Amino acid sequence: MRTADLEPIPAGDHRLHGARAPLDLAAAGWDEEEWTASGTAASPSGAEAAYAVRVLVRRPAAASASGTLCAEWLNVSSGAEAAPEWTYLAEELVRAGHAWAGVSAQVVGVSGGAGSVAVDGGAPPAAPGLVGADPERYGHLVHPGDAWCHDIYVQVSRAVRDLVSASLVLAVGESQSACMLARHLVSVHGLESPFGGYLVHSRAGSIPRRVPEATQHTMADVLAQRPGRLPDDLVPTLVVQTETDVIGRMRSLPARQLDGPMLRTWEVAGTAHADKFQIDAFEDLLGCPTPVNRGQQVYVLRAGLRALEEWARDGAPPPAAQPLVVEGGKGAESYAVDDLGNVLGGVRTPAVDAAVERLSGFAPEGASLICQLFGSTTPLPVESLRSRWGTAEQYLAAYARATEAMIAAGFACPEDRQAILSEARPGALTGNQDPS
Repeated sequence: MRTADLEPIPAGDHRLHGARAPLDLAAAGWDEEEWTASGTAASPSGAEAAYAVRVLVRRPAAASASGTLCAEWLNVSSGAEAAPEWTYLAEELVRAGHAWAGVSAQVVGVSGGAGSVAVDGGAPPAAPGLVGADPERYGHLVHPGDAWCHDIYVQVSRAVRDLVSASLVLAVGESQSACMLARHLVSVHGLESPFGGYLVHSRAGSIPRRVPEATQHTMADVLAQRPGRLPDDLVPTLVVQTETDVIGRMRSLPARQLDGPMLRTWEVAGTAHADKFQIDAFEDLLGCPTPVNRGQQVYVLRAGLRALEEWARDGAPPPAAQPLVVEGGKGAESYAVDDLGNVLGGVRTPAVDAAVERLSGFAPEGASLICQLFGSTTPLPVESLRSRWGTAEQYLAAYARATEAMIAAGFACPEDRQAILSEARPGALTGNQDPS
């Protein structure tokens, strides 16, 4: 059972920055450390290759640590590494005391290659990876290719588990990384796996090849594979899907499956593959024809992480959720919607159950690929809102009831109550809609 060797990298620019303002980890009593993780990995065929990749570790002081480590398979769809799950989950990680590790599992993030999506809507440029972007800091890194990515992820996660003295490791990943975790569950996870649970966020219905045809996995190749279901009796696994993921570009509908003893799926109404919470003030740089999705999946994800961690430790599964309501036949599916145009079914949030906007996982026809992934938000006519909700006070009461229902159902954490309530928009009923 191999474990990566860890060597510290001196403090400096780790090049893993999100669009949102970062949490003040020092003020929270947390440390941030960057390490070189090295060793010898095996491919599915048994071929061995040396590797030296980067892992970024964020952790609380030992006295406040929960003993849980979340190992994020860093996303490389843009050609550079990103940590979308850290962005969504940081508040819950910090308040719970869960350590986090961002693992450079794929070759593009380390050595460079081709991205899968460009911000400007054109063809993705060639990506330099950490080595090309900062050879002085990362020139010693080497990744043999994505045939070895699964074993690298396992070995690095084991090493960080030992570093932070964790008793539970949760595998987490979004989008392309979620697809790789799906493959990991189907054919890699075994008795010696370090992972006690999986948070699979926005997976495609298709399962990636175990070994890519070339050096790297690309989303185009992932999406070209056949749909595949996940094991439902293996290890606690929570799958969280947005509207975009079910019948949009990721097309998980053909792989939709019933919950099982070790599997729960939450499809979240009014959400997109990526959203305003993730992109924050950089929304305008996307150049989308409409405002991007402003749904509330962030609160569902935080509750999902909490439920998964409790499930993996105590055996009590997360609540079950109804699927999004899909109508139509194969190739012509659409969502059933209410009179305001928001999707029926799925995990419900106040943003859809006390709606003042139409929240969609889809962008207008002709929008760029990046805008398709970010969905859309459409303000609704004042007359329609007044007809539905009455006065601003009545709307606020309905929004508060929806918030309490979401928390009571287990799809939001009680600590997020005030943040959710702060997103109510009574001004929409008086014509003073705030588009922020």
